[in-house]
Amino acid sequence: MAAGGTVLDPEVIRKLLDRHSRTEPLTRLTAREREVLALMAEGRSNAAIAQRLFVSEKAVSKHAAGIFAKLDLVPSDDNRRVLAVLAYLESL
Repeated sequence: MAAGGTVLDPEVIRKLLDRHSRTEPLTRLTAREREVLALMAEGRSNAAIAQRLFVSEKAVSKHAAGIFAKLDLVPSDDNRRVLAVLAYLESL
């Protein structure tokens, strides 16, 4: 622009905002919770995650509960683990 302004394509803006809205819930997770969620996305069980991170299965369960709570996945959601993994994959 002649006045020194900037022009942004509305489609670019929409994509940036859409990406932010998909990743926002994951920003509430701690680094360890994100690590656990990434391993969940690989299809690993709690036991396998615990072994990989050198923690107890109870610790993994606690992290998973934190993930579910921060992603607003209530206990009545039968597929909380799947929904959490989908949220993770959509954020990539």
